[in-house]
Amino acid sequence: MLLEVKNVSRAFGGLRAVDDVSFSVPKNSIKAIIGPNGAGKTTLFNLISGSLRPDSGRVFFNGRQIQGRPPHTIAARGVSRTFQNIKLFHNMTVLENVMVGRHTRSRSGFMAGIFNLPSCWREEREIENRSRGILDMLGVSGLAGMNAGNIAFGSQRIVEFARALALEPELLLLDEPAAGLNMHETAEIAEIIRKIREMGVTILIIEHDMSLIMDISDDIVVLSSGKMIAEGRPSDIQKNPEVIRIYLGEEDAQDQEP
Repeated sequence: MLLEVKNVSRAFGGLRAVDDVSFSVPKNSIKAIIGPNGAGKTTLFNLISGSLRPDSGRVFFNGRQIQGRPPHTIAARGVSRTFQNIKLFHNMTVLENVMVGRHTRSRSGFMAGIFNLPSCWREEREIENRSRGILDMLGVSGLAGMNAGNIAFGSQRIVEFARALALEPELLLLDEPAAGLNMHETAEIAEIIRKIREMGVTILIIEHDMSLIMDISDDIVVLSSGKMIAEGRPSDIQKNPEVIRIYLGEEDAQDQEP
Protein backbone atom coordinates (compact mmCIF):
# COMPACT_ATOMS: atom_id res chain seq x y z
CA MET A 1 0.00 0.00 0.00
CA LEU A 2 1.28 3.44 -0.91
CA LEU A 3 -0.97 5.35 1.51
CA GLU A 4 -2.54 4.10 4.74
CA VAL A 5 -4.93 6.20 6.81
CA LYS A 6 -5.55 4.64 10.22
CA ASN A 7 -8.28 5.81 12.61
CA VAL A 8 -7.76 9.48 11.77
CA SER A 9 -9.93 12.08 13.51
CA ARG A 10 -10.06 15.86 13.54
CA ALA A 11 -12.51 18.12 15.35
CA PHE A 12 -13.17 21.85 15.14
CA GLY A 13 -14.75 22.86 18.43
CA GLY A 14 -17.64 20.45 18.93
CA LEU A 15 -17.76 19.39 15.26
CA ARG A 16 -15.97 16.16 14.34
CA ALA A 17 -15.07 16.93 10.73
CA VAL A 18 -13.24 13.59 10.32
CA ASP A 19 -14.26 10.81 12.69
CA ASP A 20 -12.10 7.67 13.01
CA VAL A 21 -11.54 7.19 9.27
CA SER A 22 -9.39 4.31 7.98
CA PHE A 23 -8.58 3.24 4.41
CA SER A 24 -5.61 2.42 2.22
CA VAL A 25 -4.59 3.24 -1.34
CA PRO A 26 -2.68 0.66 -3.41
CA LYS A 27 0.11 1.80 -5.69
CA ASN A 28 -0.84 2.76 -9.24
CA SER A 29 -4.56 2.95 -8.46
CA ILE A 30 -7.25 5.63 -8.66
CA LYS A 31 -9.21 5.90 -5.43
CA ALA A 32 -12.07 8.33 -4.96
CA ILE A 33 -13.52 9.98 -1.88
CA ILE A 34 -17.15 11.06 -2.23
CA GLY A 35 -19.84 12.39 0.07
CA PRO A 36 -22.26 15.29 0.57
CA ASN A 37 -21.02 18.81 1.25
CA GLY A 38 -19.59 18.97 4.75
CA ALA A 39 -18.76 15.25 4.84
CA GLY A 40 -15.11 15.93 5.71
CA LYS A 41 -13.49 15.23 2.35
CA THR A 42 -11.26 18.30 2.05
CA THR A 43 -10.39 18.16 5.76
CA LEU A 44 -9.18 14.60 5.16
CA PHE A 45 -7.02 15.82 2.26
CA ASN A 46 -5.58 18.52 4.51
CA LEU A 47 -4.71 15.92 7.13
CA ILE A 48 -2.93 13.77 4.55
CA SER A 49 -1.03 16.65 2.93
CA GLY A 50 0.05 18.24 6.21
CA SER A 51 -2.07 21.39 6.13
CA LEU A 52 -3.78 20.13 9.31
CA ARG A 53 -2.68 17.90 12.17
CA PRO A 54 -5.01 15.06 13.18
CA ASP A 55 -6.28 14.94 16.75
CA SER A 56 -5.72 11.19 16.68
CA GLY A 57 -4.79 8.44 14.26
CA ARG A 58 -1.88 7.91 11.91
CA VAL A 59 -1.09 8.38 8.23
CA PHE A 60 1.56 6.27 6.51
CA PHE A 61 3.11 7.00 3.12
CA ASN A 62 5.43 4.33 1.76
CA GLY A 63 5.45 2.80 5.23
CA ARG A 64 6.59 6.00 6.98
CA GLN A 65 4.43 8.08 9.31
CA ILE A 66 3.72 11.52 7.86
CA GLN A 67 0.86 12.88 10.01
CA GLY A 68 1.76 16.20 11.59
CA ARG A 69 4.70 16.78 9.24
CA PRO A 70 4.78 20.18 7.49
CA PRO A 71 3.38 20.26 3.94
CA HIS A 72 6.76 20.90 2.29
CA THR A 73 8.23 17.80 3.96
CA ILE A 74 5.33 15.63 2.83
CA ALA A 75 5.57 17.11 -0.68
CA ALA A 76 9.29 16.32 -0.80
CA ARG A 77 8.49 12.69 0.04
CA GLY A 78 6.29 12.47 -3.05
CA VAL A 79 2.78 13.73 -2.24
CA SER A 80 1.43 16.51 -4.47
CA ARG A 81 -2.03 18.06 -4.65
CA THR A 82 -4.34 20.34 -6.56
CA PHE A 83 -7.12 22.49 -5.09
CA GLN A 84 -10.81 22.98 -5.77
CA ASN A 85 -10.13 26.69 -6.16
CA ILE A 86 -7.29 26.92 -8.67
CA LYS A 87 -4.20 28.49 -7.09
CA LEU A 88 -2.02 29.50 -10.02
CA PHE A 89 0.16 32.62 -10.05
CA HIS A 90 -1.85 34.66 -12.55
CA ASN A 91 0.89 37.20 -13.27
CA MET A 92 3.39 34.48 -14.19
CA THR A 93 3.49 32.54 -17.43
CA VAL A 94 2.13 29.01 -17.67
CA LEU A 95 5.69 27.69 -17.96
CA GLU A 96 6.83 29.64 -14.91
CA ASN A 97 3.94 28.23 -12.88
CA VAL A 98 5.00 24.69 -13.72
CA MET A 99 8.64 25.47 -13.00
CA VAL A 100 7.64 26.62 -9.50
CA GLY A 101 6.43 23.08 -8.82
CA ARG A 102 9.64 21.63 -10.20
CA HIS A 103 11.85 23.79 -7.96
CA THR A 104 10.96 21.59 -4.98
CA ARG A 105 13.25 19.02 -6.61
CA SER A 106 16.13 21.44 -7.18
CA ARG A 107 19.53 20.63 -5.72
CA SER A 108 21.41 23.94 -6.08
CA GLY A 109 21.82 25.74 -2.78
CA PHE A 110 21.19 29.34 -1.80
CA MET A 111 24.78 30.45 -2.42
CA ALA A 112 24.81 28.90 -5.90
CA GLY A 113 21.80 31.04 -6.74
CA ILE A 114 23.30 34.20 -5.27
CA PHE A 115 26.50 33.86 -7.32
CA ASN A 116 24.76 32.45 -10.42
CA LEU A 117 27.09 29.47 -10.52
CA PRO A 118 27.12 27.19 -13.59
CA SER A 119 25.50 24.39 -11.57
CA CYS A 120 22.58 26.70 -10.84
CA TRP A 121 21.83 27.78 -14.39
CA ARG A 122 22.34 24.25 -15.71
CA GLU A 123 19.73 23.05 -13.24
CA GLU A 124 17.42 25.94 -14.16
CA ARG A 125 17.64 24.88 -17.81
CA GLU A 126 16.87 21.29 -16.82
CA ILE A 127 13.84 22.46 -14.80
CA GLU A 128 12.57 24.44 -17.79
CA ASN A 129 13.03 21.49 -20.17
CA ARG A 130 11.25 19.09 -17.83
CA SER A 131 8.42 21.57 -17.29
CA ARG A 132 7.98 22.02 -21.04
CA GLY A 133 7.89 18.24 -21.38
CA ILE A 134 5.04 17.98 -18.86
CA LEU A 135 3.05 20.68 -20.65
CA ASP A 136 3.58 18.85 -23.94
CA MET A 137 2.47 15.54 -22.40
CA LEU A 138 -0.74 17.17 -21.19
CA GLY A 139 -1.37 18.81 -24.56
CA VAL A 140 -1.00 22.45 -23.51
CA SER A 141 2.56 23.26 -24.62
CA GLY A 142 1.20 26.05 -26.82
CA LEU A 143 0.21 27.98 -23.70
CA ALA A 144 3.71 28.00 -22.19
CA GLY A 145 4.42 31.70 -22.82
CA MET A 146 0.97 33.02 -21.89
CA ASN A 147 0.10 34.54 -18.53
CA ALA A 148 -1.78 31.95 -16.48
CA GLY A 149 -4.50 34.47 -15.66
CA ASN A 150 -5.30 34.97 -19.35
CA ILE A 151 -6.06 31.38 -20.34
CA ALA A 152 -9.41 29.58 -20.21
CA PHE A 153 -10.59 28.12 -16.91
CA GLY A 154 -10.37 24.53 -18.17
CA SER A 155 -6.81 25.13 -19.35
CA GLN A 156 -5.92 26.59 -15.96
CA ARG A 157 -7.04 23.33 -14.38
CA ILE A 158 -4.70 21.38 -16.69
CA VAL A 159 -1.82 23.75 -15.88
CA GLU A 160 -2.45 23.11 -12.18
CA PHE A 161 -2.13 19.38 -12.95
CA ALA A 162 1.15 20.09 -14.73
CA ARG A 163 2.53 22.04 -11.77
CA ALA A 164 1.59 19.21 -9.40
CA LEU A 165 3.28 16.67 -11.70
CA ALA A 166 6.44 18.76 -11.83
CA LEU A 167 7.08 17.59 -8.28
CA GLU A 168 7.39 14.03 -9.67
CA PRO A 169 4.92 12.72 -7.09
CA GLU A 170 4.14 9.13 -6.29
CA LEU A 171 0.74 10.20 -4.96
CA LEU A 172 -1.40 12.96 -6.49
CA LEU A 173 -4.32 14.38 -4.48
CA LEU A 174 -6.97 15.91 -6.75
CA ASP A 175 -9.56 18.11 -5.03
CA GLU A 176 -12.64 18.37 -7.28
CA PRO A 177 -10.76 18.66 -10.59
CA ALA A 178 -14.01 18.82 -12.60
CA ALA A 179 -15.49 21.72 -10.60
CA GLY A 180 -16.67 24.45 -12.96
CA LEU A 181 -15.95 22.44 -16.12
CA ASN A 182 -18.38 21.62 -18.92
CA MET A 183 -18.95 18.08 -20.21
CA HIS A 184 -16.25 18.31 -22.88
CA GLU A 185 -13.68 19.66 -20.43
CA THR A 186 -14.62 16.99 -17.87
CA ALA A 187 -14.07 14.26 -20.46
CA GLU A 188 -10.68 15.79 -21.23
CA ILE A 189 -9.79 15.79 -17.53
CA ALA A 190 -10.79 12.12 -17.29
CA GLU A 191 -8.36 11.22 -20.08
CA ILE A 192 -5.60 13.23 -18.43
CA ILE A 193 -6.18 11.45 -15.11
CA ARG A 194 -5.90 8.08 -16.87
CA LYS A 195 -2.73 9.22 -18.58
CA ILE A 196 -1.24 10.28 -15.24
CA ARG A 197 -2.00 6.86 -13.77
CA GLU A 198 -0.29 5.25 -16.78
CA MET A 199 2.81 7.26 -15.81
CA GLY A 200 2.88 5.29 -12.54
CA VAL A 201 1.34 8.00 -10.35
CA THR A 202 -1.22 6.89 -7.78
CA ILE A 203 -4.30 9.15 -7.55
CA LEU A 204 -6.63 10.00 -4.66
CA ILE A 205 -9.50 12.16 -5.87
CA ILE A 206 -12.38 14.10 -4.32
CA GLU A 207 -15.16 14.80 -6.79
CA HIS A 208 -18.91 15.51 -6.92
CA ASP A 209 -19.30 14.48 -10.56
CA MET A 210 -20.52 10.91 -10.09
CA SER A 211 -20.29 10.00 -13.77
CA LEU A 212 -16.59 10.92 -13.74
CA ILE A 213 -15.93 9.02 -10.50
CA MET A 214 -17.74 5.88 -11.63
CA ASP A 215 -15.84 6.01 -14.93
CA ILE A 216 -12.25 6.38 -13.71
CA SER A 217 -12.09 4.98 -10.16
CA ASP A 218 -10.84 1.56 -9.10
CA ASP A 219 -12.20 2.00 -5.59
CA ILE A 220 -14.38 4.50 -3.71
CA VAL A 221 -14.61 5.66 -0.10
CA VAL A 222 -17.89 7.29 0.97
CA LEU A 223 -17.96 9.81 3.83
CA SER A 224 -20.95 11.26 5.64
CA SER A 225 -20.71 13.66 8.60
CA GLY A 226 -17.02 12.83 8.96
CA LYS A 227 -17.54 9.06 9.15
CA MET A 228 -16.74 6.46 6.50
CA ILE A 229 -19.99 4.70 5.65
CA ALA A 230 -18.86 2.56 2.70
CA GLU A 231 -15.87 1.45 0.66
CA GLY A 232 -15.69 -0.66 -2.48
CA ARG A 233 -15.68 -0.82 -6.23
CA PRO A 234 -17.85 1.62 -8.19
CA SER A 235 -20.38 -1.10 -9.02
CA ASP A 236 -20.69 -1.99 -5.31
CA ILE A 237 -21.04 1.63 -4.23
CA GLN A 238 -23.82 2.24 -6.75
CA LYS A 239 -25.84 -0.58 -5.18
CA ASN A 240 -25.05 0.15 -1.53
CA PRO A 241 -28.35 1.04 0.25
CA GLU A 242 -26.64 3.30 2.80
CA VAL A 243 -24.88 5.27 0.07
CA ILE A 244 -28.09 5.63 -1.90
CA ARG A 245 -29.95 6.84 1.19
CA ILE A 246 -27.33 9.23 2.57
CA TYR A 247 -25.53 10.48 -0.54
CA LEU A 248 -27.06 9.60 -3.89
CA GLY A 249 -30.57 9.95 -2.53
CA GLU A 250 -29.78 13.40 -1.19
CA GLU A 251 -28.43 14.45 -4.58
CA ASP A 252 -31.65 13.24 -6.28
CA ALA A 253 -33.75 15.17 -3.79
CA GLN A 254 -31.79 18.36 -4.51
CA ASP A 255 -32.22 17.88 -8.26
CA GLN A 256 -36.00 17.79 -7.85
CA GLU A 257 -36.20 21.09 -6.02
CA PRO A 258 -37.65 24.00 -8.05
